Amino acid sequence: MSKEEVIILDCSLSPFCNRVKIALNEKGVSYESKEEDLFGFKGGKSELLLKSNPIYKKVPVLLHNGKPLNESSIIVSYIDETWPSSSPLLPSLPYERAQARFWIDYIDKKVFDVGSKIWKSNGEEQEEAKKQLIEILKQLEEALGDKDFFGGEKFGIVDVILIPFTSWFYTYEKVGNFKVEECCPKFSAWEKRCLQKDTVASVLPCPEKIYNFITSMRKNLGLE
Repeated sequence: MSKEEVIILDCSLSPFCNRVKIALNEKGVSYESKEEDLFGFKGGKSELLLKSNPIYKKVPVLLHNGKPLNESSIIVSYIDETWPSSSPLLPSLPYERAQARFWIDYIDKKVFDVGSKIWKSNGEEQEEAKKQLIEILKQLEEALGDKDFFGGEKFGIVDVILIPFTSWFYTYEKVGNFKVEECCPKFSAWEKRCLQKDTVASVLPCPEKIYNFITSMRKNLGLE
């Protein structure tokens, strides 16, 4: 059997790209990462990206033996189905699978957009965004309950989907002048457990790198 070709059209700071890499790491799948120039610093997005994702023209794109897949949550589910292992990411029971998909949808609709409002604003608008993010994290704490991971004792698909966003929390905290750990200690404890996994820690970018990038963006927007 010939070696499979797995390529990610990537952005190292993107939580959406990083969830794909974490999922591949969990499955032990080797891959090649191709960093995209999303902001036009070196000529802009590649022809491969524009061809592989003509609708949204966004990363991540997973190229599996030349066939492109788009949208990170869909890609993570594809990885789980394509490379079965002794530790599937999705639960085995239909009800638990449905619950996992509910929380994936909730995370995708809420976390990044609300977090972005914190660094894209000042004053009352920023305070409202902080309040919304804390409410979201408290809701996620409730869903986590007393479990080690959202998947129970084992790191699962909801954990894969959510953990990359935590690299951006340092920026939200610095810009918004608050601490997630003080507001949501159970969530922070979950984050620390996830970061003990090499499959996670080897992927996530340095939070200071994200902060420096966002500080530059805020200056460009006239917010600093």
